[in-house]
Amino acid sequence: MSKFRKAQILISIALVAQGCMRARLDIPAVPTPRDIESTQAESRIAATSTPLALPSLTPFDQTHKVPVPSREGKPVPAATEISPTPLSKVTITSVKGNLYIRRGPGLEYNQIGVLLKDTSTEVIAHDVLSNWVQVLIPNSDNTGWVSIQTLYSKIDGDINNLPDFTFTGWPLPAYIKNCTEHDMFITPGDIYLPNLYTNAEYKNEVQVNPGSYIAYDLFVPGEPEAQKFEIREGAQAYITMNGLGVKHKCP
Repeated sequence: MSKFRKAQILISIALVAQGCMRARLDIPAVPTPRDIESTQAESRIAATSTPLALPSLTPFDQTHKVPVPSREGKPVPAATEISPTPLSKVTITSVKGNLYIRRGPGLEYNQIGVLLKDTSTEVIAHDVLSNWVQVLIPNSDNTGWVSIQTLYSKIDGDINNLPDFTFTGWPLPAYIKNCTEHDMFITPGDIYLPNLYTNAEYKNEVQVNPGSYIAYDLFVPGEPEAQKFEIREGAQAYITMNGLGVKHKCP
């Protein structure tokens, strides 16, 4: 065989071998277990690294407002403040006669007004320590106290709805002293007052409530009226006239 022929055969063999090598190189390689784990890990990382597309949120007070109804085209407030129901008025009426109004809740206080028969006035407070109520004095801007224990007073309304009030002004004591030689009987109150000469332990003197009094002479037949007098808080009245019209001085 000539050298030229041998060279052609070798070139053909080389070309065929090169083609087979390229074909083998194009076959994908079989992945190993380690390659599979690496690929899965890369996929998980890629999945968690991808940002989620969240919907845009609108502030609550913008999207959840309750529509406010309207009346006749005018807006109605969303929240209407409810006013408390006013308590009913309490009044006191003088029945069967006139009713004294006093400075404080008790007979030992001065009389400062009168509630005439069949007239009424407003009650504004109730004393927690007694059955007396504070009232408006008719035709005046002042207040006073009236007893609700007497038959001369009639309450209309519930006094339990009134504010409780404790009067702290103590009354000033008032006294009557007998300066005559005759024993006296004092009304109202049915008080027996000995004469001046039985002045043992001040028996001819007695403490009374403010008001109008009459002294009757017990030593004169018929027990005539000896003296009338008016007494106020902190004052002392003296009986200086007996039933015979004889006047005495008070020591």
